[in-house]
Amino acid sequence: MSHTVITTTTTTTRTSGDGVLNLGYTRTIPGLLKIGQMIALLVAFLCVHCARGWPSWAAFQYFEVVTLWFLIAFLIFFLMHLFRLQAKMPCINWPLTEFFHYSVGTVLIVIASIVAAVKSGGVSALVVGSVFGFIATFLMAVSLWTSYSVTCGSHQTGAAV
Repeated sequence: MSHTVITTTTTTTRTSGDGVLNLGYTRTIPGLLKIGQMIALLVAFLCVHCARGWPSWAAFQYFEVVTLWFLIAFLIFFLMHLFRLQAKMPCINWPLTEFFHYSVGTVLIVIASIVAAVKSGGVSALVVGSVFGFIATFLMAVSLWTSYSVTCGSHQTGAAV
């Protein structure tokens, strides 16, 4: 009586794309832009928050609120990409959500930076805060442009021309 034994060996390997963290995102253009935005907004917020003798209390309160709000929002978007959480929530159109957020953020941050620059009264920390607000505005405009090309740009179809 003879019988045949078949042995099957299965190996699994993990590539960098299979892990929980997407560390490759931190080296992409959108990832670097988000990191730059968060750093610029954090420095802008801290400069204004730690400054003494605000010439215009309402203007700098607005600046603080706007910079802190978008700092937290960009941190959430960054963590969403870093931990690949968009795939777990497919009901949300993430490129369109980020495009909308960049649109609103760019307008509000540039308004806050202009107001802060005008109302700074020569206080150096407030001037530096408004400069970093303008830097964040520029980075957000670049992100808006790249997000627009992904969200609203021409899409390839399988149809022949």
